[in-house]
Amino acid sequence: MSNGDNGSGQDAGVRQNWLFWACFAALVTTSFGFIVRAMVIGDWAKQFNLSETQSGEIFGVGLWPFAISIVLFSLVIDRIGYGKAMVFAFVCHVASAIITVCAPLMLPGPGADATALKAGQDAGYWMLYIGNFVVALGNGTVEAVINPVVATMYSREKTKWLNILHAGWPGGLVLGGILAIGMGAQTDWRYKVCLIFLPTLVYGIMLLGQKFPVQERVKAGVPYKSMLQEAGILGAVIVVTLMVREVGRVFSWGTYTQLAVGAILVLGYGAYVKALGRLMFIFLVIIMMPLAITELGTDSWITALMEPEMAQLGLPAGLVLVYTSAIMMIMRFFAGPIVHKLSPLGLLAVSSLVAALGLVALSASTGVAILLAATLYGFGKTFFWPTMLGVVSERFPKGGALTLNSISGVGMLTVGVVGTALLGNIQDKTIDGRLQEKHPEVHAKIIDAEKMSVFGAYSPVNQQKVDRLPEAERTQVQTVRDEAKKAALAGVAGFPVFMLVCYLILILYFRAKGGYKAEVLAGHEAKDERFTGGTEGPGEG
Repeated sequence: MSNGDNGSGQDAGVRQNWLFWACFAALVTTSFGFIVRAMVIGDWAKQFNLSETQSGEIFGVGLWPFAISIVLFSLVIDRIGYGKAMVFAFVCHVASAIITVCAPLMLPGPGADATALKAGQDAGYWMLYIGNFVVALGNGTVEAVINPVVATMYSREKTKWLNILHAGWPGGLVLGGILAIGMGAQTDWRYKVCLIFLPTLVYGIMLLGQKFPVQERVKAGVPYKSMLQEAGILGAVIVVTLMVREVGRVFSWGTYTQLAVGAILVLGYGAYVKALGRLMFIFLVIIMMPLAITELGTDSWITALMEPEMAQLGLPAGLVLVYTSAIMMIMRFFAGPIVHKLSPLGLLAVSSLVAALGLVALSASTGVAILLAATLYGFGKTFFWPTMLGVVSERFPKGGALTLNSISGVGMLTVGVVGTALLGNIQDKTIDGRLQEKHPEVHAKIIDAEKMSVFGAYSPVNQQKVDRLPEAERTQVQTVRDEAKKAALAGVAGFPVFMLVCYLILILYFRAKGGYKAEVLAGHEAKDERFTGGTEGPGEG
């Protein structure tokens, strides 16, 4: 890795434009896995008899391990090098597809008894779980690299270029979604999973022999310990609590074991940094939780949730996610002028309001109005993730890769541990309650024994028992399921409302301090004086 600087903010030997588009292609890869998972989860549910909550858990494991790799790599990325991290990401993307397509091998052959079938379905569930775990590790590693790399290369216009970079996420959703839809509903889902090989090969080839820039914190001489102190003990408590909670669920750790592991990690971190962390950073971390559920939690389920309404229009359900992602991709390329006009926090506040209205509209709309509601929701969620990264990068440059990536990690952890499972759990409990109320005789036939989740006990529908019902009763079950899907969307709308309140508080806070300003490290100047007129060193918050 070169440590030279060519005088323009770019390290000597770094092919800046080529490297940016290689990072873009890597981000496209991460969303390929996401869109394909969203489109084939129904096939998995049928083949492996998954409950809605189990489906949510598979969605979640495709997200929360992201936090493990993005946080851990952020702690050491400047020492091991960006190139080695991207090799790890490449291996994860290839391995995850292989593991996932092998899941049906766990199922017994024709004529197997119920016990053997159940064992095979359970084993298949865990193969899917592991495959999605591995892809999430790769995805987190990609973002651990590309976010600080792009923020360093374009240190004068971070929010603008992070938005353009993160157009790669919806771009991958659009491209992967179109390819998956084009393969047809009858195509074996394993072929769709293998689509991830396409962008993986692209970014792998583009990164061969590339040099990466020295991260701005390192170049400015900010000590490693100072980076850790920006997140501080409070940041560690949030990340460790979420991480240990989900890892403990997977490995069946008891409450005391989880508390012990969490305490050891936090105490060790705290003993070294001896700082609570920047309070404004902690506030942004808290906002990131509902933000991630609003965007990625809903996106994980949107195909399944919109399936009944889209079927009535004769359109594939996945088209809703592809359509809203196309809006995001286009708008993120034009983020610069919009951010300059509204300021980062103003843009986030407006987006929160629009997203809340869009989710309510989606839950209440029917027919063609679904597409109008999806448009509103698409505009609302467009700037959430990259603009939050921009704010963190501008306000906490001393935090380097850690603060920039740990907030993404918290977002993914929240979606994986809470968001996707929450949406599935809302559906399971709504179905259980409404069937009990409206069709108790059907309820008695198809509801399984209680299962446990992070949200407590729930009683799922047994799909195999549903398939054996008379047609009239199957119709009753499907009607209740459709109602439950819309109830889940309406429930999520409360999250962007909470975000709106938080952003308004921040806007008023900065207005009292003379306006939003970016902190800049020595040797850097923020280009847009209207919202990032730089102040060197730590500022308020």
